[in-house]
Amino acid sequence: MKPSIHPDYRPVVFRDASADFSFLTRSTATSERTITWSDGREYPVIDVEVSSASHPFYTGQSKVLDTAGRVERFRRRYGQATR
Repeated sequence: MKPSIHPDYRPVVFRDASADFSFLTRSTATSERTITWSDGREYPVIDVEVSSASHPFYTGQSKVLDTAGRVERFRRRYGQATR
């Protein structure tokens, strides 16, 4: 690798405030705010809106949005599959 052209790759804490979930990883992202991690060291912290702890796909909380009754119309037309 060429010297002096790559960003600094260091430990960073990503925090999902909606799920009260944080994880420590390495990243090139920067932040002026810091947090003290469980190992006693201070790391830059980046707040995120969605993580695996709060995303509906990963939590199993996903819902089918049916704005025009399409799902119900499909079920009436084709019925429930019987075994």
